Amino acid sequence: METASINTEDTVPDIAGDIIIRTAHAGDVQYADVISAEMESSAKARGTGISKRPPSLIRDKILQGKAVIAVCKNGLWAGFSYLQTWEHGAFVSNSGLIVSPAFREKGIAALIKEKIVRLSRLLYPAAKICSITTSAAVMKLNNRLGFEPVTYAALPQDPAFWEGCRSCVNHGILCSKQRRNCLCTALLFTPPHD
Repeated sequence: METASINTEDTVPDIAGDIIIRTAHAGDVQYADVISAEMESSAKARGTGISKRPPSLIRDKILQGKAVIAVCKNGLWAGFSYLQTWEHGAFVSNSGLIVSPAFREKGIAALIKEKIVRLSRLLYPAAKICSITTSAAVMKLNNRLGFEPVTYAALPQDPAFWEGCRSCVNHGILCSKQRRNCLCTALLFTPPHD
């Protein structure tokens, strides 16, 4: 997998204007509330999936340079994802991948995922990258990027990692199984050893 500069932008032509997919910066905190609301709304509509992230977490990830955003040149928000480290940088999770409903089915999620994986590899080149999802499309994309299905035992064991699942509708299932499995599929990208 190629290493990209943090500031590299990808532009996707779209009927609403060109969509730029890039590492988020301080000016993007304006989108935190709408991103958080869309995460919650999409999870409710599907009945499972990503759990709600508070706007404060989204703002923090943007300000830390640990998020990727898709925005139209006219200022409309189109998509988002962020990364988080676990176990002293041994693991990175790519989390909160969401695309605004008006921009779905255009390949934006795949471009955001590719960009957040590149950012994860750039910032934490030795870390394993983990993802948990119920989305078949995300599983397929992760597989294309080199992720492999794993058991939950291969994921970070830090209790804080699992706190991100607390607002998911399936949290009770996760707890009843002592975090050994749930409805999400666990996926892991292990960087090549040099």
